Amino acid sequence: MNVQHFLLRVDAISVWVGKASAWLIIGLMMLVCVEVFKRYIMNMPTAWIFDASNMFYGTLFMLAGAYALAQNAHVRGDFLYSSLKPRTQAALDLVLYIVFFLPGVAALVYAGYDYAALSWRIGEHSTVTAEGPPIYYFKTVIPVAGALVMLQGLAEIARCIVCLRTGAWPARLKDVEEIDVVAEQLAQSEHVDAETRQAAIERAQNIDRAARQRGLGGDSET
Repeated sequence: MNVQHFLLRVDAISVWVGKASAWLIIGLMMLVCVEVFKRYIMNMPTAWIFDASNMFYGTLFMLAGAYALAQNAHVRGDFLYSSLKPRTQAALDLVLYIVFFLPGVAALVYAGYDYAALSWRIGEHSTVTAEGPPIYYFKTVIPVAGALVMLQGLAEIARCIVCLRTGAWPARLKDVEEIDVVAEQLAQSEHVDAETRQAAIERAQNIDRAARQRGLGGDSET
């Protein structure tokens, strides 16, 4: 298995988990809608809905961390970073990953495992409401999400090393982005001529590339 294959395999795992966890949004929406109906229409609020909503959102938030890292979507102050050469970017990223990322995420996995194990041993339930739902399942997500972020972080470190050697960022698995949806909608529009559509698509893509200015190499489509 070469390095590029390893990187894309890790990207694929992070993307799959991120997309699978995104379905929790549907469950969260249904919980909120049911609770609003019961509370304000039927005057029958449900005590455990608050805990369940927190667990749905928290699980989504944690499991999406590796996906965001795989897509280079975490927020960064890149007003200087984007103007640097790829090797300089890679050197800076590598130092930050080793000094801050690895210790921080390792601590998250270690502490999260103890946190979840204790919750399982005592059969912990939520204390927010009377007879709250069990939360040891929810706390188990902490070390699992940390391990996924750690795996993706190791792939990002490998990317930095490859970039330092070659001077170019290796390819990453590219997911569908909002700009792709906009381009597809413009391409199917019947209200503007073909030349105008193409120009609008190109402008949108140029804006997106400028906003995400980081040498990502040739992206591989999911």
